[in-house]
Amino acid sequence: MTEITIYHNPSCGTSRNTLALIRHGGLEPQVIEYLKTPPSKDRLRALIQSMGIPVRALLREKGTPYAELRLEDPKWSDEDLLDFMLAHPILINRPIVVTPLGTRLCRPSEAVLEILPTPKLTPFTKEDGQLVVDEGVRRA
Repeated sequence: MTEITIYHNPSCGTSRNTLALIRHGGLEPQVIEYLKTPPSKDRLRALIQSMGIPVRALLREKGTPYAELRLEDPKWSDEDLLDFMLAHPILINRPIVVTPLGTRLCRPSEAVLEILPTPKLTPFTKEDGQLVVDEGVRRA
């Protein structure tokens, strides 16, 4: 079985839809509820590097202490931001999915399709009724 991991927040609709899309493809991922079990600093750094995004791109603003902590201030280094995410895991944007084809912040949820090691999926309906049609495009 293919190893897939999702850093998941069950309270988040995007995260639930991403998990449902993975399962719709017949795959059962390792589910890490990162609010209960946050990744280590090294793991978080590795995930960000694997996604090829800046640390700031993984920060979540809505529903977090982002403004209260004044994280928009450019004085914060990447290491500082990682420390904030570890102290307040809700600051980590989600869901992050790791597959043999890559690592991706799956916003919107259908972004996961690009890294699913499956053939083209049948259409999928998200929680809000939106239809997701898989074009079959995958990372090489």
